[in-house]
Amino acid sequence: MATLPTIFVLNGPNLNMLGVREPEIYGSTTLDEICDMLDDKARALGVEVDMRQSNHEGHLIDWLQEANAVGAKAVILNAGGFTHTSVAIRDAVAAIAVPVIEVHLSNPRARESFRHQSLIAPVARGSIAGFGARGYELALDAAARF
Repeated sequence: MATLPTIFVLNGPNLNMLGVREPEIYGSTTLDEICDMLDDKARALGVEVDMRQSNHEGHLIDWLQEANAVGAKAVILNAGGFTHTSVAIRDAVAAIAVPVIEVHLSNPRARESFRHQSLIAPVARGSIAGFGARGYELALDAAARF
């Protein structure tokens, strides 16, 4: 039996606090609810998702490299605050052949000035921001078509 193409969904620091942390910015949907939503959508698209979260930069780098090593179809990456600070995650995205879609629940350009620059965007296939949890669905739609 053939296995379905896998799309990694990687979430960075503080995203485990979704639904509790600043719901006026990030919404009330939890990460588990996003995972359930993506599982349902993935089935309809004929792919599977491997959703992970870590507050540690090295884990995200290891998972990006793993996605490449196993031949994942794509990576959806919400690097959280590391988006603006991590040259190491940026370099990991640049080093892999797997297309990466950057996702943000809020619109970083409409927030504090330190959030305006993404180190990841220049090496990602594309970016989706400002649509709340729906941004993950939009990214999955795009990733499934690679």
